[in-house]
Formats: sequence, structure tokens, C-alpha cells
Amino acid sequence: MKQDLSVINLILHADIVVQSVLLLLLLLSIGSWAIIVGKWRFYGRTRRETEAFTQMFWGGSDMDSILAAIPQQFPNSSLPNIFQAGYREFMRQRAETAEQTGGKITAGVGLEGVRRALDAAFSRELERLSRHLAFLATVGSTSPFIGLFGTVWGIMNAFQNIGLTHNTSLPSVAPGIAEALVATAFGLVAAIPAVIAYNKFTADLKRMAANMEQFSSEFLNIIARHIKH
Repeated sequence: MKQDLSVINLILHADIVVQSVLLLLLLLSIGSWAIIVGKWRFYGRTRRETEAFTQMFWGGSDMDSILAAIPQQFPNSSLPNIFQAGYREFMRQRAETAEQTGGKITAGVGLEGVRRALDAAFSRELERLSRHLAFLATVGSTSPFIGLFGTVWGIMNAFQNIGLTHNTSLPSVAPGIAEALVATAFGLVAAIPAVIAYNKFTADLKRMAANMEQFSSEFLNIIARHIKH
């Protein structure tokens, strides 16, 4: 009699522990794919908005106009958020200085305050951009071992059945071994996309972080020219 060794049949007739491992791997895979799709769209939108904002910033527009345009054109976008934090801090200090002395902001306190605002905004944006990447790393590193656990458990059951039935023929051994190997396959299916996506997004994050750092430095240089030394 021909045995049905299809993946679905093997899963349906697998041991409860192996089924639990497969279910866990399925959930991890679904979660990682949801993050992959979300990050792909998020990073793509961030790159487009960064390019558009950079063109606006260096296109000759004054900073007050740029600040006013951000809520409509770049809502909650990384580079505009950094600019807003730095420029709002500069305007706050300029207003306080005008009220107190009627003069320019002094370099020591003013520039340091703007730098702290830029650094704080950079840290917030970096945390927002890197959110959930740790999950992809965890799925990529642990899924093969979770699958291997299911495989080892399935093979143990297969050998126990051999010991109980004293039947070592291939038809009797094959279903148990195949059932066990499905867990390894599921582990790799969950891990490989997560590892590839994590490496790609990490490289993208490094490039975006470098762009944000460069912009912060250039913006600070611009502000320094408006501060009294």
C-alpha cells in the first residue's frame, strides 16, 4: 500500500511536540514577514522623503518656510524631525536671548544646546528606524535550532516505534523520519528570509544614520554662523 508522505499529511499525523514546533515556526515566519514588508515600505518612504527634504533644504528656501512646510509635506519623517528639533531649539534660545539682552546667542551655551537637541532627535529617529530589527535577528538565529529540536524529537519517536514494533523496514521508518525532517525545513524557511532581510535593513539603517549625522553636522555649521562668538 502506497504511503502518503505529503507535507500536509506528515504535519497532520506528527507528534504533538513536533506540531507545536511547526506552529511556533509558522508564527515566527508570519511575524518576520510582516516586519519585512513593513520595514521595506517604511525605509523606502524614508529614503524618498529624505531626498525630497534635502533638495528643499539646499534649494534656497529659508528655514522658517521649511519648518512651516514640514507638517504637510514630511509628517513624522526622520531628517525633517531632526531639523525641527535643532531649529526649534535655536529659535527658543534666540527668543530668550532677545528678551534678556537684545543681542545674539553666545556660542558656548547656544551651540551646545542646539547640538544636544540634534543628538536627542537623532537618537529617537535611530531607535524608531531600528525598531523590530532585533526580532528578525532572533528569528534568523533561533529558528534553525527550534526546527532541529523538532527533528531530534521526531527521530527519537521514530526509533522508539522501531524498538516497540521491531520493524526496521523502510515503509515503517520513512514516515517518522520524514515527519522529523519537516521541522528542519520549516526552521530554514523561517530563518533564511529573516537573515537576508536583517542584513539588508541593517545596511540601509547604517546609510540613513550616516546621512542624518552628516546633515546634523552641516546644520550645526549653518547655525554657528548666526551665533555670536
